[in-house]
Amino acid sequence: MGSNLVRLGDFAFKYRGYMLPVAVLLLFIPSPRFTPDPALAGFIGFLIAVVGQACRICTIGLAYIIRGGKDHKVYAEQLVTTGLYSHVRNPMYVGNFFLVIGLAVASNSWVFALIGVPLSLGMHKVIVAAEENFLRNKFGPQFDAFSARVPRWVPRLSGLLTTVRGMQFEWRRVVAKEYAATFDWFSAVAVVVLVKLGIDGLLDDHEGLTGLMVAVVVVRFVLWFAARQINRAAATSAAKA
Repeated sequence: MGSNLVRLGDFAFKYRGYMLPVAVLLLFIPSPRFTPDPALAGFIGFLIAVVGQACRICTIGLAYIIRGGKDHKVYAEQLVTTGLYSHVRNPMYVGNFFLVIGLAVASNSWVFALIGVPLSLGMHKVIVAAEENFLRNKFGPQFDAFSARVPRWVPRLSGLLTTVRGMQFEWRRVVAKEYAATFDWFSAVAVVVLVKLGIDGLLDDHEGLTGLMVAVVVVRFVLWFAARQINRAAATSAAKA
């Protein structure tokens, strides 16, 4: 794998947390719309984002892989090949893809779609290059065998229900790991839908969609608070051990 691509991936991995702020900035750039109906764009974008969030939740709940690296660098203690990882090598990034596309559609902005989406896809491509380089160097033939049987991007759907049913789902881990941050791509979609409806004065005309987006934001806040309590309790238990 090209050394330049890997170096770029290491850089992108270190600063990937800035992707969402950059996306938010792109939303402020005036742009032609996909459709004159922001409610339609918002609803379709939200449905796409639901798919992405479901991918992330299932990935974490079924077979968790340590995220965030170590010292802002790519790192893994073990090669995870179960759960959704038995169907696609990068299920979290597949989820991110749907979240970004959902945000792009909900934004109803050609500027965001033509800049934000390619930027996100490019960053994920180089990050995966860096991660695979690390995994291949550390796990060798084990990773090569994993790569040979599991696709990198397009999930293999056969046997997916069997995988889900055959594993214990850890909701507590999902809350603790997925919602520890105060804001994420999924809640960003809900906020964007509300803002777009508000700009056009359509909040009252679409009470159902407005109520759903408000509920998403409220639930997101509740889950963030719950994640803080779970992580705080875990830290206390670790300190006493």
